[in-house]
Amino acid sequence: MSPAIRISTQGQVATVVLNRPEVRNAFNDEVIAELTQAFVQQGNQADVRAIVLMAEGPAFCAGADLNWMRRMADYTRDENLADAEKLAFMLRTLYECPKPVIARVQGDVVAGGMGLVAACDMVVSVDTAHYCLSEVRLGLIPATISPYVIRAMGARASHRYFLTAERFTAAEALRIGFVHEVVPADQLDARVGELVAALTGASPNAVRECKKLLHDVAGRDITRLLIERTVEGIADIRASDEGKEGVQSFLQKRKPNWL
Repeated sequence: MSPAIRISTQGQVATVVLNRPEVRNAFNDEVIAELTQAFVQQGNQADVRAIVLMAEGPAFCAGADLNWMRRMADYTRDENLADAEKLAFMLRTLYECPKPVIARVQGDVVAGGMGLVAACDMVVSVDTAHYCLSEVRLGLIPATISPYVIRAMGARASHRYFLTAERFTAAEALRIGFVHEVVPADQLDARVGELVAALTGASPNAVRECKKLLHDVAGRDITRLLIERTVEGIADIRASDEGKEGVQSFLQKRKPNWL
């Protein structure tokens, strides 16, 4: 049996592949555990500067695996709590991964798969992909994935697509901000490669600190405490080795030492 998740590293880029095309890359408890481990490991790899999340087959991720759903149908509330906590932990691990993560979406994204995509930093989608938050059709709600999906597409669009479970196009996903770019299939790898090149060309420490900055600042009230934290942030990064090297290399018109 093929592994549910396949991981490879080339240069400074790790690729995490959903490898269950026969079930449209739907996830179960095994996949959730493997994804959690993958993003912990790759996030802590010193030589990894960026991570690409992709999938095999025609669909990116169809949400929950049917066999897993059949098991969950008989769970008690406590068992459901424990199960949901594992999914929530996986999504948070992905969202807070210290390395930037790019979702390479080559096919349809449904239900829990929407959370997986939303937790990534950047999303490049093929123009033929469709998206759907299908939970209400099954008498469920997209609760665990909601913090990430709402951040990605905004509350207004979420009101519509959470409640109607409509299937929408990649063009609509781009319009509402859920994905960053939509390209034809033959341009997907090239565009992902350009983003990878931008990430690996930047200061590793600055990229890591920028990701933390986004989590600290996005959606927060502009309070005195927040302003103080941003002041400390720029002071700390200016005083860091990479901060000094980056400024000096710019002034001296040479490449920084991380390249």
